[in-house]
Amino acid sequence: MKYKLSIFIKTICLFSFLFLLFSCASRKEIVYYQNIDSMAAQQNANSYEVKIQPDDLLMIIVSAEDPEIAIPFNLSTITTPNNSNLQLATGQHTIQSYLVDRDGNIEFPVLGKLHLGGLTRTEVLNTLKKKIEVYIKNPIINIRIMNFKISLQGEVNIPGTYTVTSERVTLIEALSMAKDLTIYGRRDNILIIREIDGVKSYNRVDITKSDFISSPFYYLTQNDVVYIEPNRTKVNASAVGPNTSVIISAISILISLSVLIFK
Repeated sequence: MKYKLSIFIKTICLFSFLFLLFSCASRKEIVYYQNIDSMAAQQNANSYEVKIQPDDLLMIIVSAEDPEIAIPFNLSTITTPNNSNLQLATGQHTIQSYLVDRDGNIEFPVLGKLHLGGLTRTEVLNTLKKKIEVYIKNPIINIRIMNFKISLQGEVNIPGTYTVTSERVTLIEALSMAKDLTIYGRRDNILIIREIDGVKSYNRVDITKSDFISSPFYYLTQNDVVYIEPNRTKVNASAVGPNTSVIISAISILISLSVLIFK
């Protein structure tokens, strides 16, 4: 009887050990920027600018010392009701935006069709300023992408689509918006889906190695999709069951009962 009890307990202990062994994650799989101390300082981090893409909504406002002469270069504002009861609605003013078409063009007042696709914000400013200076001395031009957004999916705490107001966001900032990866997310194989000029690319990033800071995917562009793949623990748990603590507790109770029964 004692021999059978010993074999039974050893079998359960072995199972428990193997279960915990395959559930453990190493430091290399979890910690970010593991070799950052060996990297040189980045000198050009602030020079990054997103490029205008088809389907971007651009807010472009032209100002001048004399407001009257800038009026022809601005789209009119519209009043939208902010209450379902139109008689009580006070309304709010909305600045109309320019939709970049699939060829990268917009129709601009006075200037006509302008090709902005593929240009950075600075390049667009310089282009507009050069053209508008023919009509206005020292024009002031403000440009903003109104629909800059990114999507985070998979093993993040709060997946979803996030609107970015700064027009420049890093991968780490995006993950922070989603409250970081879960403990089950793979840090070494993050997928970034990016579309440029109608062509989608699929790119892998390892944030456990700090060299990704120098990659083209450290900064995200508008409409990027970031997917966090589950690690092997989460994949295995999908077959065994996610309630690891419940399983361990059940095994402990089983061992205790066995000791009492075979005692």
